Amino acid sequence: MSAPVLQVGGLALAAGDIVALLGGNGAGKTGLFETILGFRASVRPVHLFGRDVTGWPVERRVLAGVGYVPEGRRVFAGLTVRENLEASSSLVPVERRRRVEEMLEMFPMLGERPDARAWLLSGGQQQMLALARALMNRPRLLLLDEPTLGLAPLVVNDLLSRLGPMAAEGMAILVGEQRAGLVLRVAQRGLVLSRGRIVRSGTASDLAADPTLADLMAGA
Repeated sequence: MSAPVLQVGGLALAAGDIVALLGGNGAGKTGLFETILGFRASVRPVHLFGRDVTGWPVERRVLAGVGYVPEGRRVFAGLTVRENLEASSSLVPVERRRRVEEMLEMFPMLGERPDARAWLLSGGQQQMLALARALMNRPRLLLLDEPTLGLAPLVVNDLLSRLGPMAAEGMAILVGEQRAGLVLRVAQRGLVLSRGRIVRSGTASDLAADPTLADLMAGA
């Protein structure tokens, strides 16, 4: 049996998993992402791809195969779509250019405006850019923090519909969300976080049917 793609505390993801990390504001979702990435020190070991990376810096973890879409997108506002993608890649120049073209083809709304400055894009376009940027280095683990925040329903559906095919290719995906009903439609299982602790876990269908879910997410 292969080692988990990610293991920290009571959280473990295998290749092909889509796991919903649920919780309200202040539940600790962003803190957990920062711990996995190395932005925040951890008292618990962090294992990525079968290796203890607890002492690794952020850059080494990313290069090992972690992609991150932060809350609020945080694209490089003054750079073009193409420049944002290029700046996020560690590939050699020829491969980088090829990968940029793949991203522009994968995300048509970006392919239509490759030379537009990021600050001129709509919220949905910026979120797709943030996702494309996270995929530039072909990560094996993708972390998404509140990816549906402030997006129109059509954009949300487009975004979430992309997760299944990526997981089918072997990527492990962890999605932090407050909108449980949305992400549980595409996840296989979920965890409820409250004050930095896992207070409930189960299959996506069981959590979606749990009448206490809203109270758990609110920290009640």
